[in-house]
Amino acid sequence: MAKKETRINITIECTEARKEGKPASRYTTQKNKNNTTERIEIKKYNPFLRRHTVHKEVR
Repeated sequence: MAKKETRINITIECTEARKEGKPASRYTTQKNKNNTTERIEIKKYNPFLRRHTVHKEVR
């Protein structure tokens, strides 16, 4: 029997950069779609703003 893929690749994007007119930083990560069904929010570093900001799941 084939193994079911539970982990998926997602892209997270900065939410504060567009408000300030700077390019948004993007990161790729994985999440378990069975345990985390909603979109995730993670604080990551944005090199364009030079500080940690909230990044939300795009896809």
